[in-house]
Amino acid sequence: MFTLRTLREGKWPLLILAILTGLGWLWCGPAFLISLGLLLFTLWFFRDPTRSIPTDPRAIVAPADGKVVEITPGADGTMVAIFLSVFDVHTQRAPMAGTITAVSYHPGKFFDVRHPKASAENEHRLLVITGADGYRVRVRQIAGLIARRIVGWKHQGDRVEKGEHIGMIRFGSRVELTVPTGTEITVQVGATAKGGETIVARRP
Repeated sequence: MFTLRTLREGKWPLLILAILTGLGWLWCGPAFLISLGLLLFTLWFFRDPTRSIPTDPRAIVAPADGKVVEITPGADGTMVAIFLSVFDVHTQRAPMAGTITAVSYHPGKFFDVRHPKASAENEHRLLVITGADGYRVRVRQIAGLIARRIVGWKHQGDRVEKGEHIGMIRFGSRVELTVPTGTEITVQVGATAKGGETIVARRP
């Protein structure tokens, strides 16, 4: 349920809340219950459950947990957007096996990810994953109003397996997966996705 890697990402808020909880316990006041509740929620936020990765070689899995909020065809392919609330698991996973052929970081604004401008203007990190046959997908980790830290665990040139961890975003955020034109989309807007487990598309 928890991994050292995710807990390391939350070390400072967890440490601060642990100190506040200790002080609250000494004071024996409402502050103890409030700080304890926040500590337990923050610890739960940094969970990292095990997932069952589909073995179908054509299956493209969700890169993140959350709600599918947009499916948009475009000139570069079809984009599937997933909204992560503060209650969702916030680690991201590779939607397919391949090599990370490009990584780019783009500073920007911190609109609420439900804002119409968030996708285009918010701070984000883009990864391109290319299969052995040249089939390519893009994963974009987008920061939000509260989630202002995008963590990358994989870098250009790294080989990843389907469902393998590629990064994390702290608190509510958005992740976009873009697949080539002609790829069958297997989810609908409103569906709930589990990163590394839910099949969102099937490649030709």
